[in-house]
Amino acid sequence: MLIADDDDLMRAGLVELLSNDPGLEIVGEAATGREAVERSRRLDPDVVLMDVRMPDLDGIGATRELSRAAPGARVLILTTFEQDDYVFGALRAGASGFLIKRTRPEELIAAVNTIAAGDSLLSPSVTRRVIDRMAQQPTPELADQAKLDELTPREREVLELIARGLSNREAAAALVVEESTIRTHVKRILMKLELRDRVQAVIFAYETGLNRPAGRADPASSTRAGGSPTEPN
Repeated sequence: MLIADDDDLMRAGLVELLSNDPGLEIVGEAATGREAVERSRRLDPDVVLMDVRMPDLDGIGATRELSRAAPGARVLILTTFEQDDYVFGALRAGASGFLIKRTRPEELIAAVNTIAAGDSLLSPSVTRRVIDRMAQQPTPELADQAKLDELTPREREVLELIARGLSNREAAAALVVEESTIRTHVKRILMKLELRDRVQAVIFAYETGLNRPAGRADPASSTRAGGSPTEPN
């Protein structure tokens, strides 16, 4: 993995922390977004741990460029800031996860391993922001609506449930099926909709208007969105 952060002390601390996990190998560091892109292109890391506010090119711009320069690299945003612009900018740029720097060390290590395994991840507070923001302004696109038509009725049900914040286990219970069946449905949904991961599936469901939850006043929705931050695809 590659660690990109303009704060030398923070970067050194992250290197020391993550190097303690025998399953993780630090292949490089970067102090700017431009360096992160260039070094990722050369070093081909599986995961890039990316700060948002960096000189030269910020983490969101770097994430966007990485999708072209090093498509095999999955980006986990780690930032002090939780503003909506950062959250949605990062997710739209192609980030596979978004965590706040106050995350506990063991949770950060687990998050990196989750992203490295090909899964997606959001902290519970970020999941809530995604749901609230997309619920307020669904903007259906004709092309996206056509893609929705490719899903079977059961796949649409599964997409609606995961977009509401349910885990695979909760969705399985709701539909009275095995959890492995839900995982299979999610993989097929991502393939048919040409989406990278679960994060993009949640955004897709709200942008197309498939999901229109009650919003912040819906306690059930809030509870589900605040569940495990490491739900895999």
